[in-house]
Amino acid sequence: MSEKPFFTWDNATIYFLLTDRFYNANSANDLAYSRKKDAAPLRGYMGGDLAGITAKIKEGYFNQLGVDAIWLTPPVEQIHGATDEGSGKSYGFHGYWARDFTSVDANLGTEADMRELVDTAHAHGIRILLDIVMNHVGPQTEQDTAWPESWVLHAPVCTYKDVASTVSCTLVQGLPDIRTDSNEATPLPPFLIDKWKAEGRYAKEISELDQFFQRTGYPRAPKYYLMKWHTDWIRKYGVDGFRADTVKHVEPGVWKELKQLASSAYEEWKTANPKKKIGDTPFFMTAEVYGYSITEGQKFTMDGGSQINFYQNGFDNLINFGFKSDAKKDREQLFSTYSARLHGDLQGYSVLNYISSHDDSTPFDLQRHQPFEAATRLLLSPGAAQIYYGDETARDIDVKEAQGDARLRSFMNWDALKANAMQQDYRIADVLAHWQKLASFRRLHPAIGAGIHQKINDRPYTFKRTYDDHGRRDKVVVALDLPTHQDNPISVAGVFSDGQRLRDHYSGKTAIVINGHVTFASQFPIALIAQDAP
Repeated sequence: MSEKPFFTWDNATIYFLLTDRFYNANSANDLAYSRKKDAAPLRGYMGGDLAGITAKIKEGYFNQLGVDAIWLTPPVEQIHGATDEGSGKSYGFHGYWARDFTSVDANLGTEADMRELVDTAHAHGIRILLDIVMNHVGPQTEQDTAWPESWVLHAPVCTYKDVASTVSCTLVQGLPDIRTDSNEATPLPPFLIDKWKAEGRYAKEISELDQFFQRTGYPRAPKYYLMKWHTDWIRKYGVDGFRADTVKHVEPGVWKELKQLASSAYEEWKTANPKKKIGDTPFFMTAEVYGYSITEGQKFTMDGGSQINFYQNGFDNLINFGFKSDAKKDREQLFSTYSARLHGDLQGYSVLNYISSHDDSTPFDLQRHQPFEAATRLLLSPGAAQIYYGDETARDIDVKEAQGDARLRSFMNWDALKANAMQQDYRIADVLAHWQKLASFRRLHPAIGAGIHQKINDRPYTFKRTYDDHGRRDKVVVALDLPTHQDNPISVAGVFSDGQRLRDHYSGKTAIVINGHVTFASQFPIALIAQDAP
C-alpha cells in the first residue's frame, strides 16, 4: 500500500454542480444584463455563483466529502434574454447557451471570482473540470441578435437516422448549430466586435486571435475560434480538464485537435505557475457521448450503425450512461463486470459512473428512496464516480411544478441539511455522513475505482481491490451486509497478513489480523478495510 494517497483520474470522485443552483455568496449579481424573474418554474437564475463554490471549498465541504474534482457547468457569458423551447420561458442559467465564450457570465461573477475559485480548489487538493460546448451557441432572443450564417446552421433538426442526421444538424429547433465541419475562414460575428469595443478589449482580443492563428496555421474557421477561446480558460485560470458537451454531435477529429491544444495550454500554465499547479497529471477530458455504456468498450455505435472510437479522438474517459441501470443488478455482477471491462478492452481508459444528472429523467433512484444504497453502489464501483450536487443530501430531483429537465435542477438543499431534516425514513445528515465515509475512503485508495476486483466471500459479501501501476500499490477489503447485532470476523486472507493492524474506515476502529480474519467491534453493516497508517 502507498503511504501517501495519490491521484489518478481513473479513481476520481467528481462533484458535478450547476453553479447557479449551488450556493449564493453574492446576492448583488443575482440578475445581470437586465434579466428578470419571469421564467417558468426552475428555468430562471436563482443566484448561485462562483464565489459560492469557493466559499464551500474554504468551508471544507468538498474535502470532507472526499471530492477530487469539481465539474462546473459552462461559466461563459450566456444569452441575455429568454426563450421558450416548449417548456416555458427559459434563461441560460445552465451555461449551455453561450453568447460570448471569452467572458465570465456576470450572473456567476467576475474573472477575479473565477481565478479565486480555481486557486482555492487547487490549494485544497481539488481539480477543476470545465464544461465546454463545441456544438452550438445560445438561441436568438429579443435581446440577443442572430449569429452569422457563416458561423451556424439552423436546419435541419437532428433525426438520428445516421451519422449525418446526428452531426450536421441542430439538436432542437432554434438552437444554432456551429459549423464545426467547415474549414472556411470567416470573420468574427459583428455583435462580438461591437461588444468587445464597448468593453475596451477589442484590440487585445484581436491581437490574441492573430497570434493563435499565426502560431497554429489553422484557418479562421468557427471551430478554431472556439478552440482558442476554450483553451484560454486553461491559460488564464489553470483548469485541469474539460467535460465536453454533446460530443457525438461534433466530428470526432475536432475533439482530437482540441485535446492537443488543451494539453499544450495546460503544460504552459503549469510551467508558468509551479506553485499553483496541482500535481503533474496531464490534461484530462471526459465526454458526454449520449447513450454510451461501458458494455460498448472503446467503440460507440452511432445512429445508423456506424462505430466511432471517441477514446482515440482525444478522450480519456466517457460518461457511462449505463451505470444507472447496471447499479440495479447484483453487486458482485456489477463490480466484477466493470472490473473486467476496465482491465480488458478499456485498459488505459476509464468511464464516469453516475446515479443522477442534470438531464437524465430516469436516474437510479428518482424519488430518493435509497440514498444510502445509491452511494454504496456508485462509490464502490470500478471506474470514476460523478456525484451530482445533492446526491449526497437526497436533494429533490423530481420537482413537480417544473417541466422537463428543470425538474432535476432544484437549488441545493442547504437548509434541510442544516436542520438535519427528516425525509422519508432517514435524516439528511445521516445520508451525508454515509457519502462522506465512502468517498473519503475512495479518495485515499485508488484501488477502489482503478484496481482489480475479486470476490472473497458471499456471506457476508466481501471483496478485495488491488492496484499496482508504475510501482504504486494499494489494496483494500470491503465487507457489506454485515449483521449489526454481532461481531463479524471478516476474511482478509491473501490480502493482509496475520499480525497486521488494519483500520475500518467506516467505524474508525482498528484490529489485528488473526488467522486470516479481522474483527472490528462495530455495529455498522459495512466495513472499509485498509492497512492502518503507521
